[in-house]
Amino acid sequence: MPIAISAINIYPVKSLGGISVASANLGYAGLDHDRAWMVVKPDGQFITQRTHPQMALVNADIEQDQLILNSFGMESHRVPVADTTMNRLHSEVWGDKVYALDTGDASAQWLSQALDEECRLVAFPSNEIRACDPQRSKSSDHTRFADGFPLLILSEASLTDLNNRLEIPVGMERFRPNIVVKGCLAFAEDGWSTIEINGLPVRIVDTCPRCSVPTVDPATGALTGPEPIHTLSTYRERDGEVFFGVNAAPDQEGLVSIGDSVNLID
Repeated sequence: MPIAISAINIYPVKSLGGISVASANLGYAGLDHDRAWMVVKPDGQFITQRTHPQMALVNADIEQDQLILNSFGMESHRVPVADTTMNRLHSEVWGDKVYALDTGDASAQWLSQALDEECRLVAFPSNEIRACDPQRSKSSDHTRFADGFPLLILSEASLTDLNNRLEIPVGMERFRPNIVVKGCLAFAEDGWSTIEINGLPVRIVDTCPRCSVPTVDPATGALTGPEPIHTLSTYRERDGEVFFGVNAAPDQEGLVSIGDSVNLID
């Protein structure tokens, strides 16, 4: 079976619910709108499901480039489109200092109610560049509010391998990949160097170290104990970290769609 894309996911707000799409524009910073917004404390410190698992219950959608937030029992909130007149906040993502645009008091109040935590919503400025780790990527690679790289790719076979070892299987959504592929062996993606999707070259940067987020049930916003990270650690641990999926960076911009073939270049 040829290798092909089976799912494409965009996570507009870091650590909030994502959306599945049939196709998306792939830019140098990742899929359009992916991790273009982030939730922060009033002092600018970012928060994620690692410490706030209830974030999984807030869903984000995009309509004509405008972010819309939804949470059970609350009216939808349309976030103002980011522009340079918004207040700039100092923030950082895993040690990378970034400027962010505060989307306003209405968005802050809505999110604070949804998460039961005082917080604000910030947007990544269109003129800002956040470089990726130069030791593991090209100097020109950049991303928005993602942990470190523009893309996360994971194969269906790798998840199947994991679920065959678990008492209670988990869904792909636990691992928040941008691109899911089918037609390869489990963990084949670990050995890829460069792939081509719809004619677009994409470099595999490194295997992805996993945090505690996959232990959050996205349907309930509750921690489910040590799984599936515990089982992964029994056969996917290296140097004290657990790896699942691969980080990647595009070398060309263009459209990617479900069904696109994934060709191994190197």
